[in-house]
Amino acid sequence: MTNFHSLSATELMVLIRTRKVSPVELMQASLARAEALQPVLNCFITLCGDQAMQKAREAEQAVMDGKPLGRLHGIPYTVKDLVNTADIRTTFGTVLHQANIPTEDAPAVARLNAAGAILLGKTTTPEFGSQPFTRSPLFGQTRNAWNAQRTSGGSSGGAAVATAAGVTPLAIATDGGGSTRIPAACNGVVGIKQSNGVVPHSQAQDLFGNQTYVTPTTRTVADTGLMLDVMTGDYDLDPWSIRRQSVDYEKAACYRGDFCGKRIRYCYAPEGRTVSNDVKENFDAALRVLEGLGATLEPFDARDFIVEPIWRTINHTVWRARFLPLVEKHGDTFSETFRRQVLSAGDFSAIDYQEAMFARTNLFKRLQALFDSADLLVTPTLTRTALPLDTDLFDPFEMDGRYYDGIRTHWYPWTMVFNMTGHPAITLPSGLARDGLPVGIQFVTRWGSDEQLLRDAAIFEQAMGIPGQPPDVI
Repeated sequence: MTNFHSLSATELMVLIRTRKVSPVELMQASLARAEALQPVLNCFITLCGDQAMQKAREAEQAVMDGKPLGRLHGIPYTVKDLVNTADIRTTFGTVLHQANIPTEDAPAVARLNAAGAILLGKTTTPEFGSQPFTRSPLFGQTRNAWNAQRTSGGSSGGAAVATAAGVTPLAIATDGGGSTRIPAACNGVVGIKQSNGVVPHSQAQDLFGNQTYVTPTTRTVADTGLMLDVMTGDYDLDPWSIRRQSVDYEKAACYRGDFCGKRIRYCYAPEGRTVSNDVKENFDAALRVLEGLGATLEPFDARDFIVEPIWRTINHTVWRARFLPLVEKHGDTFSETFRRQVLSAGDFSAIDYQEAMFARTNLFKRLQALFDSADLLVTPTLTRTALPLDTDLFDPFEMDGRYYDGIRTHWYPWTMVFNMTGHPAITLPSGLARDGLPVGIQFVTRWGSDEQLLRDAAIFEQAMGIPGQPPDVI
């Protein structure tokens, strides 16, 4: 068997346990694929070849000896280079930290390792995850898996590209404003931002006001549920994770059923925003699928859902507190785009910050109220397909012949919302646009109902089918 790149972790687990696939053979194939695609896609900052092969040999021996096996025994996975990995460098996408080697694993990494998964490498991210694109003075550009002249998205671009290209079935990413869902939609894979606390976060500096998440990226909903099931659990150093109720996410992600009796409310874009003709056609087709599965559909009014100013005030103030000393001392090591974002927060006062936090609370209440008349909210993930590769965060971008200023507020107005409110949101592949690039649809459920989100996602995926991989990298 040589088509490992097309198999899910759920499928590979069975093959390893029944001795139809060797962990060594699987890791060799994954590393060979990573090395072959790296010159084109540039989705890795570090490959752990020797260490990964040693662990694969140990995993194979455990199978041969009949020893107890972990749930993810022998499955290769990747980790975004913002997430700590013990004894393996974590650069945060910066020249300044290119030699940084953490002493311990982040909880999500530790839990995947304990379940028998094997780290293949660290995937690319822009400086401190600061852009919806994946580029850095440290490594250059990461390219879209479907079209090398388009962006991978960001800031988890390396994770999404490596997953879409079939290097590994599982990837740890992060999401602070859409950083998992944006590249997942750009590359045609599944990306979830779970409710706060489902996966412990050990690196957030403001644990109580945290809006960033350590997340799974996979090619199937079942693999997303599997990853969540392994990564979740009580963690004393994250207040949102303490004594969290146990949920069988793996089972939820394998649900089979329909949407009969379900109320789905949908919206194309917040008031004052628009979507491309391609995205509208794709979204309309997806709505017809949902209706065919028995759902009752009703649009919702998205006035007052332009949250980018709120997100930017909170997020950039945090960045300024964290990174201004580095920019002032080592400014020439950072990109102009990163410096500009950090310095821009100097315009915000303490009152501006607190008013943004008040607005965040009101946004949460407005969103919760929508679930009084809905079981599921549905939106496009992005307003158009992946942007051209060299687009800068501060550039205007084209959509159906018109140019728009403000990439955050016009390209992905629906992702930051749910970082602000904490509601679980997942992007799923929903077909290809006319330009041959993937389009994503986003599902959102009530705060804390991640199990329901996975069930709904599984129903939609079963109806749509699991998409194929990019033709140029098969």
